Amino acid sequence: MQVQPYLFFEGRCEEALAFYRRALGAEVAMLMRYKDHPEPAAGPPDCGEKVMHAELRIGDSVIMASDGRCSGRPRFEGFALPLTVANEAEAERLFASLAEAGEVRMPLGKTFFSPSFGMAADRFGVLWMVYVAE
Repeated sequence: MQVQPYLFFEGRCEEALAFYRRALGAEVAMLMRYKDHPEPAAGPPDCGEKVMHAELRIGDSVIMASDGRCSGRPRFEGFALPLTVANEAEAERLFASLAEAGEVRMPLGKTFFSPSFGMAADRFGVLWMVYVAE
């Protein structure tokens, strides 16, 4: 059994996939567009080129994503995606990439449970917790 996050970017999914490829070295394992659905009326109106479903691999994890209803208003509240990395240098590199054009919520630093932990909301509003496991 697995639990995999499913993120709805409300029209910005393709932009998000490109960002995560660049920032995290993620791989887009699968992508389907609304126009590819066998039912012509499926999905939001005028969103044929938008992403109906995508799978993004980050290390050993899979995050699923979509443009959802293409409302233009993604909302990511009440959760964070933890990103466990091997060392402090990798934490610094990935944290800086995720925080670019986003918002640092807690600067990367030493805590009682990690030599390097920080929280940043990326440019889409997804909250990431980057840390080195001891």
